[in-house]
Amino acid sequence: MNWYLAKIVYRIICGTGEHKPQFDEQLRLIGAPDPDTAFDKAVELGRGEGRPFLNQQQQLVQWQFLNVTELHRLDELVDGAELYSRVSETEDPEHYTLVAHERARRIRENIRQNLMTVY
Repeated sequence: MNWYLAKIVYRIICGTGEHKPQFDEQLRLIGAPDPDTAFDKAVELGRGEGRPFLNQQQQLVQWQFLNVTELHRLDELVDGAELYSRVSETEDPEHYTLVAHERARRIRENIRQNLMTVY
């Protein structure tokens, strides 16, 4: 058994689709004997998880599976190994930095809250 990292891409459509186009890129861990099987498993997973639902405004939300856009074999699972990287360009680096710090603060806060509920 080998491990693969697959990027599965969905297009998100709310209501009639009269909104800025949205796409979701998910990284999924796939166990398979070879790349062909891993790709097929990732496609099957992607197709199987696109169930529509109603949002808070009672609009139909659809996750349309587009495809598997990346497949990487993981030679070994190593602590600290880079699994994904994406370079972003922005017109407002200060805002990007602020958002990154705010997300990290929320993660830390959620961890602490969960620890407090355990004890």
